[in-house]
Amino acid sequence: MLNALEVCTTVIVGVMVGVEFCVAFFVNPILNGLPGDNGLRGRTHGARLLGAVMPFWYVGSLALAAIWTIAGWHHDGVGLVIVAAALLVLSVVMSILLLVPINNRVKTWTADGLPADWKQQMNRWDRFHYVRVAVITAAFALLVTALA
Repeated sequence: MLNALEVCTTVIVGVMVGVEFCVAFFVNPILNGLPGDNGLRGRTHGARLLGAVMPFWYVGSLALAAIWTIAGWHHDGVGLVIVAAALLVLSVVMSILLLVPINNRVKTWTADGLPADWKQQMNRWDRFHYVRVAVITAAFALLVTALA
């Protein structure tokens, strides 16, 4: 049973890292490269769609890592899982304090009602997101190492 939990947790966190990596390094740069504010529609739709899904994914990943920590307390690699869980906590805190407030504004924007600093807000979100991607990538690497 512990093996199934370990694999499930690692896969779920790994797919989350893949999605967030793709957003950071492919989707948003593509949208940013569109002329004028044409990428805004994609970003606002993404803010609504991913903003609805990602909280469950982040908290679910954290919960799975916590369960793995408890269930595998006396097994090798539990220290790595604890550090990974701490990094997942950090990613949730970063999301709530830094990214979600910007995301909540972005998802309400329309081409007719943009704030004057919309590009600066997008750039700020991107910078925070790069850090979050690094944090969850490190958590994933630790989970893979603990699994091995």
